[in-house]
Parts: sequence; C-alpha cells; structure tokens
Amino acid sequence: MGSSDKKSLMQLHPKRIDIVILILASAASLYMGFRLPILTIKKLWEKNTFSILSGIHNLWVEKHVFLACLIFFFSIVFPVVKLFSLLLIWFVRLGDEQRKKLLFWLETLGRWSMLDVFVAAVLIVTVKLGPLANATPQEGIYFFGMAIFLAMLVTTLQSRLVRRF
Repeated sequence: MGSSDKKSLMQLHPKRIDIVILILASAASLYMGFRLPILTIKKLWEKNTFSILSGIHNLWVEKHVFLACLIFFFSIVFPVVKLFSLLLIWFVRLGDEQRKKLLFWLETLGRWSMLDVFVAAVLIVTVKLGPLANATPQEGIYFFGMAIFLAMLVTTLQSRLVRRF
C-alpha cells in the first residue's frame, strides 16, 4: 500500500461511531477522576481527602519525588497520551504497520494503567485493618477507573479492527 493509499481507521470503518463515543466518555471520566476526591483518610481527630492531583502535589511537597513522578506519569501523562494516541489512530491516515506498532505499545503500557486504582484499593484495605484510622474511597476513583477501563476497551476494539486487515 503506497503512502497515497493510506486510510484512517475511521475511513475504513465509517459506521463505527462507538469508538469516538468511547474515547470521549473516557476523556470526560478521566477529567472527573483528576478533579474529584479519590480517597478520604480519617484518623482519630484528623480527616484528609485527596484527589489524584492533590495526592501528587502532597507527595512532591513531602519530598517523595520518585513516587510523585511515577504516579504523575502513570495517572496523568500516560492516560492523556493514550487518549490522544487512540484519536490519532482513529482519525489520521496511517499505514497498517504504524497502527499495529502504536496499538502494541498502548496495550503493553496499558497493563500498568490500573496501578493507582490498585494502590488506592490496597491503601483502603490496609487502613481499614488499623483500629485508629479509616480510609474511604470517593467518587473520583470510580471515574478514574472507568476512564482507564474505557481506554482499554477502545484499544482492544481498535486492535481487532486493525487485525482484520
């Protein structure tokens, strides 16, 4: 296939509007997941509520730079880049090999996308085991988890469409 013959996935599958709808739903959920609280920790007379953004900020301020950077990359940078990449794969004219390579990397790195949801879940269970503290998940963790799930679903759907050819 010559470079003038390249087509976007949207051109190859014009009836698949579900892809764009899922990407937009993932982006909206991701935004809400960033902004809303994900976790509230109550100690005897102290209560702290964290969003992803405030959690990263607090880690940075407390000099946990590596952890702040790690969570920043996997919670903010990677999901945003992944959504832009999924849009690029859908709308831009690419060769089959380019699409396959991009999707391979998105699927490979995407396995780490739920890392912070897992960390929050472990933290909740751990804190609930202690008699002096309590951790409660907040709505942001559900939005964030939904965003990651939807992005993983779109990646799988696009991979299936690419493998058909």
